[in-house]
Amino acid sequence: MRSRSPEEMNVRSAVDRAFLPAKSLFEQVGDMMILTARTLVSAVKPPYPYGEEFIGQFLFALQLCWFPLLVSTVAFGFGAPGLQAANFLSLFGALDRLGGFFVLASIREFAPFVTAVVVAGVAGTAITADLGARKIREELDALQVLGVDPIKNLVVPRFLALMLITGLLDIYALVFGISGGIITELLYKQPLGGFFATLFSNSSITDLWGSVIKCTLFGAIIAVVCSYKGMTASGGAAGVGRAVNEAVVIAFMGVFAFNYAFTQTLLATHPELQTIR
Repeated sequence: MRSRSPEEMNVRSAVDRAFLPAKSLFEQVGDMMILTARTLVSAVKPPYPYGEEFIGQFLFALQLCWFPLLVSTVAFGFGAPGLQAANFLSLFGALDRLGGFFVLASIREFAPFVTAVVVAGVAGTAITADLGARKIREELDALQVLGVDPIKNLVVPRFLALMLITGLLDIYALVFGISGGIITELLYKQPLGGFFATLFSNSSITDLWGSVIKCTLFGAIIAVVCSYKGMTASGGAAGVGRAVNEAVVIAFMGVFAFNYAFTQTLLATHPELQTIR
């Protein structure tokens, strides 16, 4: 067998280093999919010892997220789809069409995105830090030695809590996001009748349930990513910090990728959503 020259070895080493991050990412995605399957099985398989932990995690996430989400949704609704769209529509004397634009901007995209960003940045990081600290202190290993399943007792309640809280917070974000459009109409001294007329004429039940379901699945993605990064943290306190940063980045990537697939599927199965009247 022919031995490789030093130049070939250097090239191979450089290629391996270049593709190492991508390889690591794909391996982590595979591990997260396995964790998702194990979490779903543990959630439906008796016994169900995580009721109290589920309620605690739900209230914890709600306490952390409600105020940042309120500020973010009002600011986003008033800024991008509000003022910017109003500036454009005012050129054509069509400010009454702002409500129809909010169906596309806020209900379908901005509200779920802002909710996912806030939940991932606030509740998701807390989950990663908590599980990461338990991993560093070897508490997860101790639970397994005692015969306690960490997935059923720690991951499942966080998974269910984040799914429920993101779905509910999406409705909360819709209300305050649309209020940004109302503030814009009042700022331009326009009657609100045209805003609500175009809003309700262009919106549908499909828009609402699609937004809530999409955001609920965003919560599932965030919970799995943050739980995985926390349970695989290593290297002391610095390792937990790295895990938190990586969890946020990967959660955002997962949310963006899933949003593209979900939106395309929803539009393909409901062609009437592709038109704004």
